[in-house]
Amino acid sequence: MMTNIFSLEGKTAVVIGGTSGIGRILSLGLADAGADVIASGRRREQVDETATEIERRGRQTLRLCSDVCKRASLEELRAASLQRFGKVDILINSAGIIKRMPTLTMPEEDWADILNTNLTGTLRACQIFGQHMLERGYGRVVNVASLNSFVALTEVAAYAASKSGVLSLTRSLAVEWSKKGVTVNAIAPGVFRTALNADLLDNAPRGRELLMRTPMGRFGRTEELVGAAVYLCSDAASFVTGETLVIDGGFLASGVNQ
Repeated sequence: MMTNIFSLEGKTAVVIGGTSGIGRILSLGLADAGADVIASGRRREQVDETATEIERRGRQTLRLCSDVCKRASLEELRAASLQRFGKVDILINSAGIIKRMPTLTMPEEDWADILNTNLTGTLRACQIFGQHMLERGYGRVVNVASLNSFVALTEVAAYAASKSGVLSLTRSLAVEWSKKGVTVNAIAPGVFRTALNADLLDNAPRGRELLMRTPMGRFGRTEELVGAAVYLCSDAASFVTGETLVIDGGFLASGVNQ
């Protein structure tokens, strides 16, 4: 009988920003694939709710809050995860913020806050959990990039810069870590409807333009991101590193759609 190379059975995963939006869907998807999953975020209520969903799937978890802007909280998350599970095989970095404003008048404080969360926060988590993975000689890191890693959307320059940085950081870490058994990849979601952006997508000119630029003619469903993440975390992707897998309904491939 052939072993399922996409199975995450026996693996322990930490998902930073794993209790809301895309991160939550990925946390539950990894649990469905067989992993024990520690889904962590800043809000206690969301941590508890996501942990309950993971346990309903027959997987083990921990109820731990963390903040990617606070290095000590990530160190505490690693320590508690290792104490409970003995290892961390998988790290997904999904914490992020976005704020729309004209770049000309953007306060430096907003720029710094977005870069600190999205890019430096990813670096912190990679450093802290990567140290453990490199010592073990095994690890799967998946960062969440964006269409904005490749193309500009108006008035979100800080977000675009941060997500371009995530793509570049992914490549750099892949070059440094892959000989030591740790692969580092990213997924880049296209336009996915969530509770936070549904009104924008359905009722604003920006939403209509995003839909027009997506050749499939619809927005993504967040569960459609799970397969890519599971693949990159599994043995099926053992020779894949430094890649950013785009899940965008053809957005980046598109020129003229009509």
